[in-house]
Amino acid sequence: MVASRLHLVRHGEVHNPKRVLYGRLPDYQLSKAGRTMAQAAADHVAGLGREVTTLYASPLERAQESAEPFAARFDLVPEIDIRLIEPTNVFEGTQMKRSLMNPFNWWHLRQPSLPSWGEPYTSIAERMLGLMAEAWRSVDGGDLVMVSHQAPIWITHLRVAGLPLQHDPRTRRCALSSVTSFELVGDVWREVAYAEPAATGGAIDVGAV
Repeated sequence: MVASRLHLVRHGEVHNPKRVLYGRLPDYQLSKAGRTMAQAAADHVAGLGREVTTLYASPLERAQESAEPFAARFDLVPEIDIRLIEPTNVFEGTQMKRSLMNPFNWWHLRQPSLPSWGEPYTSIAERMLGLMAEAWRSVDGGDLVMVSHQAPIWITHLRVAGLPLQHDPRTRRCALSSVTSFELVGDVWREVAYAEPAATGGAIDVGAV
């Protein structure tokens, strides 16, 4: 047998009062509101009435903390997989608006189709879809949940939809604690649902580039 459905879940709000682009930096954990968001995502998946048999999470703290409600709800131990991690980014640790005011940083924006400021979009898509296919075929039925980050989830959406990977990060449909669901039919992935179960009004979500 194989899996029945795969849910890519974005982490909840991070405690980030200085509004920096935290990327892969350590010690960026969920805020109190972020934990509530993560619980809402787990409640949403549970409310689908589907059996969840496997849980994965990015190695970053905010993703592992967002996986905790799923682990408790479905009695699972999350598998940590680096392929779910946030992409590299030269602006990591900075306030994005301030960085873009410095002409010396404009060089990093020279090739948005790659992109030139971090991990190539094609690399993100390949690692995400590679893990998804591997996990899909390794389970004996049930749904998979993978807790990841905005950019990897959105790039996966674009690749599955057959859309160009180059995009404006401000247009990503991937809210905090959102759930993007897929099925593998033969060798073809298809997106079957998208949900935003958490209340995110007023949340700090500086996005990414």
